[in-house]
Amino acid sequence: MKRLFRFISLPILAVSLFLIFCINVSTGSVSIPFVSVLSTLFDLPTDSIVQEIILNFRFPKAATCVLAGAGLGAGGLMMQAFFRNPLAGPDVLGLSSGASLLVAFTILAQATLPTIGNSPWSVAVAATLGALLVFILIILASQKLKDNSSLLIVGMMLAAFTSSMVSVLQFLSRADDLQSFMIWSLGSVGSTNWAEIRILFLVIFVGLLVASFCVKPLNSWFLGENYGKSIGINLKKAKFWIVFSTSLMVGTITAFCGPIAFVGLAVPHLVKLVIPTNDHKILLPATALGGSILLLLCDTLAQLPGSAQVLPLNAVTSFIGAPVLIWVVIRNKKKFMI
Repeated sequence: MKRLFRFISLPILAVSLFLIFCINVSTGSVSIPFVSVLSTLFDLPTDSIVQEIILNFRFPKAATCVLAGAGLGAGGLMMQAFFRNPLAGPDVLGLSSGASLLVAFTILAQATLPTIGNSPWSVAVAATLGALLVFILIILASQKLKDNSSLLIVGMMLAAFTSSMVSVLQFLSRADDLQSFMIWSLGSVGSTNWAEIRILFLVIFVGLLVASFCVKPLNSWFLGENYGKSIGINLKKAKFWIVFSTSLMVGTITAFCGPIAFVGLAVPHLVKLVIPTNDHKILLPATALGGSILLLLCDTLAQLPGSAQVLPLNAVTSFIGAPVLIWVVIRNKKKFMI
């Protein structure tokens, strides 16, 4: 019975994702009938104004939720398996903090260097470079460190260092620039266009493809590094590709959507409640689907259906996710002993 459930769990998650995707597109300051969403999705005749709203505004936002949620969910799962730590998230390596540092410099330095922030791609480029610099430091550190726990500490210290630099920039910045940076740091999936979504899709696809080749090392890490060595896994090579895959996805998501909190940390635990298995061949696609579903749900609630107001995305992800994760930790306290 359990094997049958695991077999049908992925199709169930995929159908749930499609339904929540349509609900998200139909929700907003202007309510759109579910039938119109389906008609636009399958290229059937519908009202031209409604179709324009869906294609130019609602679909890009929902597609960004799907891609960002998939990358964060899969990244969180890999980091928790890699560090054998249930409290590890996709930003545990300090990538989001590195991205935030260069974005802070780009936005907050406009008073003295106004040409830096003029390009519409400047924030995305700055976030990508910041995440890339931290990734290079993490890779260099991983070559010197033998155990993953030390790498976790290095990532935390890099995050602390970059956060301190961001605090200094915030203290010295103008009020208008500070507000712009604060808005970016709250996370948003509504500002991407189709050109950015194509880049995001390509990066997430590559990241998940690389992650799929790391299933066997991830399963072995669950049983310990010695077990991995005994079955012939090159742990040094596997470590590089796991860190590379997570860094690629998280860095790009942060570049286009800002540092989205909590999703990558909570989704693996929620998925394991539904699908009780430690096989990453099942968990990896399940967490990707689960991350997309959770981010779509959070974005739907952030829209405040029927209102023109929109809540910050990170406020909703934390407000919904924190109590759920606390409940999961208490319910499975033995599994969370570190």
